[in-house]
Amino acid sequence: MNRAVQAAGTWNAASAWRAWESPEPEDLRGPLDVAVAAAVVLDARNMVIGWSPAAAELLGYPAADIVGRPADVFLCGPAPESPSEAGHGSAAAAVRRHETRLARHRDGRSVAVEASVCELADSGAAARILVLAESERLRLWESRLAMLDGLATQSPIGLAIYDTDLRLAWANAASGEEIGRPFAQYRGMRPDELYPGGTLVTEGYPRALDEVMRRVLETGEPVLDVHFLGQMPSDPGQDHLWSCSYYRLQDAEGRVLGVCEDAFDITARHEAQNRLALLVAAGRSVGTSLDATVTAREIAGVAVPDFASEVEVDLAPWVLEGGEPADGRGPQSGLLRVTHAAEGIARHVVEYPPGSPQLRSLSSGGRVLVENVLVVPMRVGAGPLGLVTFTRTGKAAVFDNGEISLADELVARAAVCVDNARRFTREHAAALTLQRELLPQHLPRHSAVEFAHRYLPTDDVTGVGGDWFDVIPLSGARVGLVVGDVVGHGLPAAATMGRLRTTAEALAKLDMAPEELLTRLDDLVGPAPDTAPEEAGGRRPVETADSPVTGGPHPDMTTSATCLYAVYDPVARRCTMARAGHLPPAVVRAGGACSFPELPEGPPLGSGGLPFEEADLELPAGSLLALYTDGLMEARDRDIDQGLEVLARVLTDHRDLPLEELCDQVVAALLPGGTTADDTALLLVRTRELDAGQVAVWELAAEAVAAGRARELVTAQLSSWDLDELAFETELVVSELVTNAVRYAEGPVQIRLIRDRTLLCEVADTGHTSPHLRHSTAEDEGGRGLFIVAQLVQRWGTRYTPSGKTIWTEQAFPDGGREVPAER
Repeated sequence: MNRAVQAAGTWNAASAWRAWESPEPEDLRGPLDVAVAAAVVLDARNMVIGWSPAAAELLGYPAADIVGRPADVFLCGPAPESPSEAGHGSAAAAVRRHETRLARHRDGRSVAVEASVCELADSGAAARILVLAESERLRLWESRLAMLDGLATQSPIGLAIYDTDLRLAWANAASGEEIGRPFAQYRGMRPDELYPGGTLVTEGYPRALDEVMRRVLETGEPVLDVHFLGQMPSDPGQDHLWSCSYYRLQDAEGRVLGVCEDAFDITARHEAQNRLALLVAAGRSVGTSLDATVTAREIAGVAVPDFASEVEVDLAPWVLEGGEPADGRGPQSGLLRVTHAAEGIARHVVEYPPGSPQLRSLSSGGRVLVENVLVVPMRVGAGPLGLVTFTRTGKAAVFDNGEISLADELVARAAVCVDNARRFTREHAAALTLQRELLPQHLPRHSAVEFAHRYLPTDDVTGVGGDWFDVIPLSGARVGLVVGDVVGHGLPAAATMGRLRTTAEALAKLDMAPEELLTRLDDLVGPAPDTAPEEAGGRRPVETADSPVTGGPHPDMTTSATCLYAVYDPVARRCTMARAGHLPPAVVRAGGACSFPELPEGPPLGSGGLPFEEADLELPAGSLLALYTDGLMEARDRDIDQGLEVLARVLTDHRDLPLEELCDQVVAALLPGGTTADDTALLLVRTRELDAGQVAVWELAAEAVAAGRARELVTAQLSSWDLDELAFETELVVSELVTNAVRYAEGPVQIRLIRDRTLLCEVADTGHTSPHLRHSTAEDEGGRGLFIVAQLVQRWGTRYTPSGKTIWTEQAFPDGGREVPAER
C-alpha cells in the first residue's frame, strides 16, 4: 500500500482535538447511526442496489453512477492497522463484523472508514446493509463517550442533572459519594432537600440554589463559579464550600431538558486561603505598638472569632518589665494574663490548676491540645515569653493539623513582636534612667532664689532627648541658672546633654562670667580645624539637625545645641545673662508686666567664630524669671511668637501663685495634651535679696596695718552676729588674705562678710594674680598661709572681676543652725 493510503488510514488526532474545540453544537448521534451514516444496500452478490445521500457525500459518487455496480468499486481492503486482514484475497469481499477499511473516493483518494454490516433475512433482493463512517469521526465520537464515562465514574467533580422541575434526574459517582446513599434513594429530590440549610455565599446572586437554577432554565445563560456553603449529607456537622456552575441542557431539536450542575469541593483550598489571610492580617495588625500588652490584644483581635472563640495571652512578668529570663526554663506559675478575648484586658496574675493544659505546656515547653483547647508557648529562641490559649466552642471545635500549624505560625510572629516590645521597654527604661541621672535630681535650696522646674520628655516612642536645666550655687551667695537644648533625641542627645551640663556646672563653679562660660562650651562642641574641612570659598560646613558637623575635642558629640546662662546676685539684685542661640527669658518684675529682654543672641554652641555677649539686668526682690526650651513654645497649631504671648499672659495673670502651681499653669496652657514633639524644660525663678544686716563691707588702704585693722572689724562684726565661735578662725583667714593682697597687689583692699546659710568671707584687690595652694618645706620662710586658710574653711576659691580678683572662703556655722535665710 502506498504512503498516501497509509496516511489516509491513520487517525489524525490533531484534527480530532480541533473538532473538540469547535464552538458550534455537535450532533450527539453516533457516526454509525443509520440516520446520519453512509448506508449502502447490497444484494447477495455484493452489488449495490441502494445508495444513501450520506454515502454520496462521503465518497463522492452519485446514486446513478454506483447503483448496479459491485461494492469493490468503492470499498478496498482492510486498513493497514486492521488485524489479520492484510492478506485477504479480494478487496471487495463482504465485510464481516465491524472493520476498518479503506474506501476509494470518486476523485481517487483513499478514505479510512469504519464499516459495519447488517445481514437481512427474507427481504427479497436486499441481502445486507453496509454502514460506513469516517474513522476519524468515529474515534472522536468514541473518545467523547469515554470522557463522559470518566466524568460519570472517575471524575472528582460532582455532576448532576436536574429536570425542568428542578428534581434530580442523574448524578455521577462523585456526587453520589457526597450524598452517601444509593442513587435510587435520592433520585427526584430537589436541591434544598439534598442540602438543607445550605446557601449561596457569592455576592450578587440569590441565596437559594433553586432560584439560580430557575434563572438558568429561563434565560439559558450559564452561571459560573458561585460558592455554595452547606453540609455534606455524608459528613453531617461539618461545613463544606463548593464551587458550582450551572448550564441549561437542550436536545438536538433545542428542547430544554433541564440544568446540569458541576460542583467541586473547595473547602480545603478555602481554609488554606483563610489561613493565609489570617497570617496576612496578623502581619498588618500585630506589632503596631512597642507595647507587649497592646500586642497581646492584637493577637486576640486577629484570631477571634474566625479562628477561635476565645484567646488568652499570658506573659511572664519580666517581659512587661523589659527584663531577661532567669534561666532557659519557663515559669511554672505567676504569669500575668494581659488579654482575655471575652473580657478585654485583664492584667492579673493567674495560677494554673494541676493537670491543666497550660501547666502541661509550661512543664514540657511544647504545645498542648486537649479537645477544644490549644495552648501554644510563646518563645523567641530558647527564651520563654508566655502562653497563648486558643479555645473553641460550638460545632467544629476540634483543631486540625493545618490549624495547629497556623496557630504555631501566628504565635511565632506575635512572639517576635512581644520580644521587640520587651527589648524596647528595657532600652527605653535604660534611656530614661540615664536621662534622670544626667538631669539634676535634688537641687539645693538657695537664699538667692526660690525656684520650681518641669521636664517633659517626648512621647514614649521617641524617648529621651537633650534638654536640661540647672541651678548652681556660686560664691558670694550668688546663683547660676542654666537651661539648654541639644538637637535630636535618644541616647546620643542625652549623652551630649550630660557632657554639656557637667561641663557647665564645673565652669560655673570656677566663677566664669556667662559670656566666657558659653565660649568654653562652644569650644567643647565646636568643629576642630582638622576634622571640619573648609568648603569652596573658605567657608565652614553649615550645621543642621539632619547633618550635624562633628569634630572638636569630642567628634562623637552632637554639635548643635543652644544654651542660656544667667548669674543672679542677691546682694546687688542684678542678673547677668548670655545666650547661645537660645530663646530669651521671660521677666516679670514685681508689679509689672511680662517682658522678654533683648539679650544679644549669640550663635548656637558648636558654630564657632562669633563671640558671645552678656547683658546686665536689675531684678528687684520678688521678680519672676522664666527660662525654657523651644519645646514649650513650638506646636503644630501655633508659631513661637504665639507661644511667647501665651507664656507672657500666664506669667502675668498668675504671678503670685506658688511656683509649683505656676509651673502647672504654664504647662497646661502651652502643652494642653501633656506631650510634645520635642523635649521641654521649664525653670521658674523668683528672686530674693539679702538683708542689709546680713552683709558687712569695708575698704582698707593697702598698707601694713591693714591686716590688724581687718581683724578688729571682723571680730566686732561676728560678735554683733553672735558668731564669736568663728572669730578665731575668721581672724586668721582675713589676716592671711589681706596680708597677701597688700604684699602682691596694688590699690585698696575690700573686705566683705556675708551671713547666709554659711559664713562667707571675701577679700578683693586690684591684682589679677591668683594664689596657689602649695606645701612649704622646712627651709621655706613663707608659703604656709594659704595652706592654713584651706584647713580652716569648708571651701575657698578665686573669682575675677573687671577691676581685679576676689578671694573667697566659706565656713559652716558651729551648730549648723545660725544661718539667717533671706525672706525677701
